Formats: sequence, structure tokens, C-alpha cells
Amino acid sequence: MPAEDQESLLKLKADKARSRRRRKLADWALFTGYLTPSFLGVLVFFFLPLLMILKTSFQKSSTNTDFIGFTNYERVLTNNAFVSASKNTLTFAALAVPLAVLLALLLAMLLNSGLPGKSIFRSILLNPMMVPVASIVLIWQVFFSFNGVINGWSYNLFGLDKLDWLESDYSQVVILILFLWKNLGYNMVLFLAALNNIPSEILESAMMDGAGAFKRFFAIKMHYLAPTIFFVAIMSLINSFKIFREVYLLTGDHPYDNLYMLQHFMNNAFTHLDYSKLSSGAIIMCVVMILIVGILFFTESKFDSDVEE
Repeated sequence: MPAEDQESLLKLKADKARSRRRRKLADWALFTGYLTPSFLGVLVFFFLPLLMILKTSFQKSSTNTDFIGFTNYERVLTNNAFVSASKNTLTFAALAVPLAVLLALLLAMLLNSGLPGKSIFRSILLNPMMVPVASIVLIWQVFFSFNGVINGWSYNLFGLDKLDWLESDYSQVVILILFLWKNLGYNMVLFLAALNNIPSEILESAMMDGAGAFKRFFAIKMHYLAPTIFFVAIMSLINSFKIFREVYLLTGDHPYDNLYMLQHFMNNAFTHLDYSKLSSGAIIMCVVMILIVGILFFTESKFDSDVEE
């Protein structure tokens, strides 16, 4: 090849390399431009406050910056109110999350099976999402107060004594019903979308091969439903920790023992301006939530790997 042609070829390759670098630089600048506002928002409104809370948890108080080690954490972990609130919150989450996932999946499968009037049924289940919290609380007070509808029916039909449901051992069951009534519709819609995305030809092939309904569900549908189950479980877990709002409106600062949640402990510590104890409790809650979500992530990845094998 002549020297002039070699020089032209080398120049062309250099121009292409420069063009690729400029294009990558432009893509990086565009990506950074879109990402920077969100990154700054997360940094300013999440990570910096978290670091400030972590710092306060090792101080004597919010105004006294003396380092006292893990004394505040010891105060929190040995506090009877915190222990009781943690037990109640974890018990409620352990009951609410599996039920929210299982019942929503069953309802979605029922609607997906060609149930007559399923659009009306779906609308009924979605209605609680549009009801304001104040209205939900009012409905529950009407039904479950001492002179409420439930006590009236039980007394008139069966002659049972009246019961103050929110001040009894059944109080957590009442809140569990409220939680499910409020969240099942949203979870059901997510499962319906996941069920409709399952390739019908795979299910038809399995039927032709003689696979029964249970075999098709656990061998095929569960593979496609696993990400949605994981997402619904995470959202239900978060919502179970946020049930404080309804409980607070129904029962106030100091509810019946079974309904004293972690948010009650945090709220009462805040009103007493005990920010060091409050910060320690918040960090403990954060660590526990990370561990729970990590276990769910591990379980989901393990399930996916088992299915693929």
C-alpha cells in the first residue's frame, strides 16, 4: 500500500476514534445533567439528614455534643416501651405482609379466570385507595366502637356482650382488617398485570403436555410472578410500618398495649424533645429494615436461581 494511502487510513481511524470519544463525552454529560438534580436531592434530603441523625445518636443531647458512645442505644434497647413497640410492629408486619400478598394473588387469579362482573368487583376493591384517611377512621369508629355497628349486630343477633374492640386483645385484628381492606386493591392490580404478561402459548403447551393447574402455577406462573411478589411484599412491609397514622387517629398517643407501635414510641420521644434517644431508635429501625429487605432480596434471588436451574 502506498505511503499516502496508509497515512490517509491512519488519519481516518484517528478521526473515528476522536468522534467516538466526543460522542461518549456528550452522552456522559447528558447522563450527568439528568442525574445530578436527583442525586443532589437524595444527598441533601436523605443522606445528610441520616448522617446528622447518626451523629446525634452518639451525643449526650442535641445541644450537648459530648460523645457518649452507645449509651443512647443501650437506653433505647432496654426501654420497655421500645421493646413492646418493636414486638407489636414486627408481629403486625409478620401477619399483614403474607396476608396482603397471598389474598391479593388469590383475588387476582380469581378475576383473571373470567369471573362474571369482574370489572365491578375490581372497582369495589380499588375504592379504598380513593377514600381519605379521615373517612376510613370514621368508618372504623362507626363499626368497631363500643356502641358501634358490630356490637349492635352481635348483641341483637346472638345476645353477646358489647366489646370495645380497640381497647381489647382483638385490637390488632381490627387494624389488620383495616390494613388489608386498604391495600388489597392496589396489590391485586399489580398481580393482574403480572398474570396478563405470562405468555399464553407456554401455558397452552403445558396443558397439552398434561400439566395440571397446580403444576402450571408452581412451574410456570410462579417464575413470572416472582418479581411482582417481591415488589408487593416490599410495599406491604413499608405500608405495615406506616399504619401508625390510622392507629393514631383511632386511639391517640397511648393506645391499647397491642397497638403501641414503633411510630408511637418515636412520636412520644419527639414530643419530649429527647432527640438523642429518638435518633438512636431511628437508626435501629433503619438497620432492621435494611436486614429485612436484604433477606427478601436474598430469598428472591435464591428463588430465581432455583427456577432457572
